[in-house]
Amino acid sequence: MVTYDYIIIGAGSAGCVVANRLSESGSYKVLVLEAGGSDQRFWIQTPIGYGRTFFDARVNWKYRTEKDAQTNHRASYWPRGKVLGGSSSINAMVYIRGQREDYEDWSKQGNPGWNWQGVFPYFKKMENLQHENLQRGDANFHGTEGPLHVDDVSDRVHALCDNFIKAGQELGQSFNPDFNGERQEGVGIYQLTTRGARRMSAARAYLRPALKRRNMDLITGALATKIVFRDAKAAGVEFMRHKRTRTAWAGREVILCAGAINSPQLLQLSGVGDPKRLQELGIDVVHANKMVGQNLQDHLGINHFYRSRVATLNDELSPWPGKLLAGLKYLLLRDGPLSLSINQAGGFIRTRENLSRPNLQLYFSPVSYLKAPMGVRPLMNPDPFPGFLIGIQPLRPSSRGYLHIDSAKAATPPKIHPHYLSTQADVKEMLEGVRFIRKLAATDALSKVIEKELVPGAEVASDRALIEDIRARCDTVFHPCGTCKMGAEANANVVDPKLKVHGVSGLRVADASIFPSIISGNINAPTMMVGEKAADLILE
Repeated sequence: MVTYDYIIIGAGSAGCVVANRLSESGSYKVLVLEAGGSDQRFWIQTPIGYGRTFFDARVNWKYRTEKDAQTNHRASYWPRGKVLGGSSSINAMVYIRGQREDYEDWSKQGNPGWNWQGVFPYFKKMENLQHENLQRGDANFHGTEGPLHVDDVSDRVHALCDNFIKAGQELGQSFNPDFNGERQEGVGIYQLTTRGARRMSAARAYLRPALKRRNMDLITGALATKIVFRDAKAAGVEFMRHKRTRTAWAGREVILCAGAINSPQLLQLSGVGDPKRLQELGIDVVHANKMVGQNLQDHLGINHFYRSRVATLNDELSPWPGKLLAGLKYLLLRDGPLSLSINQAGGFIRTRENLSRPNLQLYFSPVSYLKAPMGVRPLMNPDPFPGFLIGIQPLRPSSRGYLHIDSAKAATPPKIHPHYLSTQADVKEMLEGVRFIRKLAATDALSKVIEKELVPGAEVASDRALIEDIRARCDTVFHPCGTCKMGAEANANVVDPKLKVHGVSGLRVADASIFPSIISGNINAPTMMVGEKAADLILE
């Protein structure tokens, strides 16, 4: 094959950004390798369609973790995007940057330039949020000329979101019109990565414009099997396509943007990892680093379900006439429930007064789906009665997991060990979270619209019973990160603050795997920010 200046492995949330920025000058030849295929599918472009892609093997890696002791020996299902745009093409589109303190923490962990002052310009650079759309927020905190459209949907959400916000205010939480503004704390409506009632994925925002350039190439259906090293320098990428092995060569660098699962997997397959495990699998060791695949973090959440006295999205999406009307509304007017995520309202709160910043995230969805057949996420087939859910997730869990390859074959999924709830602090915060849900449900604003708590049910009331329910039902919020940890010390990290892989040359990692610690909120926006900053670091 032709030699490229840069080869990017993975056209996901960060990879699309890196591809766009490296190719925009026209000075460099850039190749992107993506294991998945096109994102031009109706249910990817339709905002609520992520319920349909949730178990779709055509666009989804469909990972399963190992059974976890503290969650009743249950395995978790981890959807990850195997498609142009990666997980930004199948996620719930909630746009959250996180808290300033998150990035100050990154800097304190030996990563100069990754404090809030060092990352905020990249958030603004990537954003396109028109001020007039942000009805009550402060425009100074947002970019208006970036490729990623961020939508304020506060005038289009379900009426019950107002009850949720008033309930939070009854409990002393302030109304916050902009979780990405001056402060994160409070209750309000989530901003979404949509434009014109269509998903605004990284592929739509960054990759599609880049593909119009003559110096930019994309190969889909290309499963990267190994990074090719010459004297500990990344020289190319071996990949499988149509059952044939091919190799692409990089004159300058290889940039690994395959995500928190596939990036450490590919490093290990290529000889960078725990030497004992690599040797057992017959893989030649290029650089011994036991940290590859360690430091795995994720947000863990749980929902409480309620039967409502008033109409919810269930009433629109459960009966066939309602489905038909919702479809027509979307196709003809780009309006209605199909044009939005079901994660409409939420908030960031402190569960203890002595905390200096929010430690818990809230989700309010005007829909319920108690009966979910195996392999189905029934967002458009909800319960046949009015219902809604309130969910919580602790923002900065202290539990740490790991993943490792169990085969020298790239098509074999790695073994994922989340180690959820492995600290008492995490159990305590989950319990504080569900206690807060109960307080919300007891407010005047919500109690008047609640007929009954369906799950877990009012009889689950003691701390012990609630913790048992948490262990039985809690699940991932789909934010895995940290498995190629960034930091200056080579023996304790995988990449340095410039995202260069320790111990080798010509290779960087740029995706959520480099997070030293998890961000306080949804991680798609921070992952794209990493792509923006990575491109500048590479072009230096």
